[in-house]
Order: sequence, then C-alpha cells, then structure tokens
Amino acid sequence: MTTEATLPSTSASPTARQMWTRTRGIALALLVLIAGAVAIAVIRSDARHGELDPRSTDPGGSRAVAELLADRGVDTRVVTTLDEAAAANGPDTTLLVAVPDLLTRGQQSRLHTAFAESGGRTVLVAPGSASVERLAPGVTADPATSLDTTLSPDCALPAARRAGTAETGGVRYTTTHLDADECYPSERLATLLRIPADRGDGDTVVLGAPDILLNDRLDEQGNASLALQLLGSRPHLVWYLPSLSDTSATGTDDERGFFDLLPSGWLWGTLQLFIAAALAALWRARRLGPLVPEKLPVAIRASETAEGRARLYRKADARDRAADALRSTTRTRLAPLVGVPVTQAHTPEALLPALSTRLHGDGHDPHTLLFGPPPGDDAALIALADRLDALEREVRRP
Repeated sequence: MTTEATLPSTSASPTARQMWTRTRGIALALLVLIAGAVAIAVIRSDARHGELDPRSTDPGGSRAVAELLADRGVDTRVVTTLDEAAAANGPDTTLLVAVPDLLTRGQQSRLHTAFAESGGRTVLVAPGSASVERLAPGVTADPATSLDTTLSPDCALPAARRAGTAETGGVRYTTTHLDADECYPSERLATLLRIPADRGDGDTVVLGAPDILLNDRLDEQGNASLALQLLGSRPHLVWYLPSLSDTSATGTDDERGFFDLLPSGWLWGTLQLFIAAALAALWRARRLGPLVPEKLPVAIRASETAEGRARLYRKADARDRAADALRSTTRTRLAPLVGVPVTQAHTPEALLPALSTRLHGDGHDPHTLLFGPPPGDDAALIALADRLDALEREVRRP
C-alpha cells in the first residue's frame, strides 16, 4: 500500500551559524550594556557607603544628627551585631534599628523580646510589612508608599507638635493599639507611630522614612527638631546597623530560600517582561498564518523566479531543499511519461519499475538520482541538476 508524498517545503530554517551571524550585533550590544551597567554600579557603589551611619559625612550618612545629639549630652554607640544590640537594653537607652528589613525572622523576634520590657525606646526606620509585624506587633505596613514626603504632624505627640512639618513621607502604617500616637498622616495613614510599652515608660517609634536622619536633609523643614527629640529622650543612643555577616543570622530556622532574597514585586516585574516579550514577538513575527497566494501586478519570467529562489537557497545554504525541489519536479514530469499517475510520482515502488523500462543502460541510477541523499556541496548540487536533465532526456528519447 502506497501513500501520497507531499511536496517538500521551500522554507529554509536558519542554521546555528546563520542565527549567530544575524544576532551577534544584538548580543554585542547587550554585552556592552551589561558591562556598562556593572561599571556604573561599581563606580556608584561608594555613593551608598555609610548610608544611615552616624560616622559618615556622606549625604546619605547621619554624622550631623550624631554631632547635634553629642552637644546635648547624648552619647552614640554604633553596633553591628544582634548580641551587642540586645545587651544594650535599659531604661536609659534608645535603640535605633537602621535597616530592620535586613534582620531575619529569628533576629527580629529576639530583638523585640530584648526591648519589650526594658523601659527604653526603640526606633525602627522604615520597616516593611514583614519586619514591622515582628518588631512592633499590632502594626501593619501599607503596601502603597506615601506620595507626599513633607507632611504635617496632625497628632498630639509633643515632639511632633514642636517639630512641625517634617519629611516623614514613605511607608505608611496602621495599628491596633488604641493608645498609640499616629502622626504625620498621608491619606489618613500615619507615617510615624509611637506605641507605649505595656509596662514601664518604654515605647516603640516606627518611622516611615529615613530622611529626617540624613545629613543632606537634616536642615529641611522640622527634620532636625524631630530627629533630636526622638533620639535624644535618653542619655544613651545605640545605633544598630544590621550586618549580613552577623553570626546570629545563620540559624537553621532563619535560612532564606532563593525567592526570599529577591526584591518585592519581582513576580509582577517578570510578568510584565513576559508580556512585553510576547508583544514584541507578535510585532516582529513574519507570519501570522498560512501563506495566501496573490496575483502579481506584473508578469515575471519563470527564469527570474527560478533565479530568485536559487539565490535564496544559496544564501541559506539550503542545498538539501534545493535538491529536493529539483528531484520533486523531475519526478512529477517523468511520471506521466512512463505511465505512472502523478499522485504516485514520489513513491519509489511505483515510479522506479516503470522508469527502468525506458532507460537504455547509459549508467543512470534512477534511485540515487531521484530519491538519494542531499549533495554535500554546491558542485555536487550542480552535478545532480545536470544528471537529472540527462535522465529526463533519456526517458523522452523515442
């Protein structure tokens, strides 16, 4: 039983070498962009050095507020480990946690336990939703940050009322503590909270933005007044700068997975990139469906069409497809000459026996010529075309 063979496709799939030739310009451009980004990151890495560090005089440092506190008799001590921070608790101490989100879950719970009933003050600088719920239970961070950076106190907290307008806009918070002071609201959510401790005179201050502590922002609005009042209520200030090298962060209960280390919003960012790539692929797609034949507005000679297709085959190094096209056309023309239906022209079992009766033993191998492997080079392809022509002339000879 024979099956009808379909004509070979004339589309040429690009090889790996051709793909590299076409895309090497884009790859080189991307490589240059990545190298530039790395270089810029290295050059600008010093810009964030010492951020919120009371020893740093950089614009993002906090040396100015530490000097002002020293003039008022408040000594500032910088610690970088949780053990040092936990050991400094006491009613005469203010603990400032510069980057609470760097702490692991276990570190946050331990820090809260150490200062919960110490009688001192804990100041949390811009904690996110995950960290604020452990360091200040009952407080929730709103996902949307404040659009306004300069806000009015609008609360009864004496420190806020004396300072007046300050740049506290950033993370916004809500709390279940009825006795909490909710200050500097942005769209009815506070950017500064003061939560009294359940026992003693201690309290916890949650600050939505670090701007009032930075060297280059301290002289704006009431930033300096608010910072000095929040940090100068006790004679000792412990400035905790969490460090990734802290050994207390290596506990098995606090191990983070790969996705925990990714910044927030990475999922939506990845989805947007995927959608953008899909739209770009649709935009650049050359075909959105099957080819539709159209009548040409002018007559084109068959020789020009054949020459154009041959050049495309040569440009794509598609000798196999060119050979298939030559053999398929030859089989289609030979089949009626030897009494074989065109529908069976591409079936060796039907075509070759009928074809052998018309050959005169001139050295033709019809099976290799009509159904053989693709030629290895251009010379072999030309030789194949010549032999196919010779085979057809032999069959047509009376």
